[in-house]
Amino acid sequence: MVSQITKGIKIMVRTSFEGTYFKNYKIHFAFSYEITIENQSKDLVQLLSRHWEIKDALNDVEMVDGEGVVGQKPIIKPGESHTYSSGSLLTSPFGTMKGFFNMINFTNSRKFKVYIPIFKLCTPFALN
Repeated sequence: MVSQITKGIKIMVRTSFEGTYFKNYKIHFAFSYEITIENQSKDLVQLLSRHWEIKDALNDVEMVDGEGVVGQKPIIKPGESHTYSSGSLLTSPFGTMKGFFNMINFTNSRKFKVYIPIFKLCTPFALN
C-alpha cells in the first residue's frame, strides 16, 4: 500500500491484478484499486473532482478527468474516511497511476488539491 498526506488529507491506495481481457482485438490487463481518503484535518471537506494520469509500460499515457469518484462527491468529516474501488485497463502487464483530487474546505470555502501518490499496477507474472 502507498500513502501520502496533503493538507491533512491522507490518501491510501491498494491495487490488485484482476486478469486479462480481449477488447478491440487486443489483450488488456485489468487492475482494480481501492482508495481510502482519510480526513486528518480539523475541517469539513468535500471531494469535487479527480484527475488521473495512467501510464503503461509502453509509455502510452491516458489522462482522465471527471466529477467526483464512482458517481459520488463525498463529504468527509474530521477524523472520518471515505473508501471506494475502481479499475483500469492497460495494454501492457504493468504501468503506473497518479493524480489528484480537487476538494473544497467548508471552513474557509477554499478549493485545494490533494495529491494521489504514484502507484504501480503490475501482473504477478511480470515480476519474475
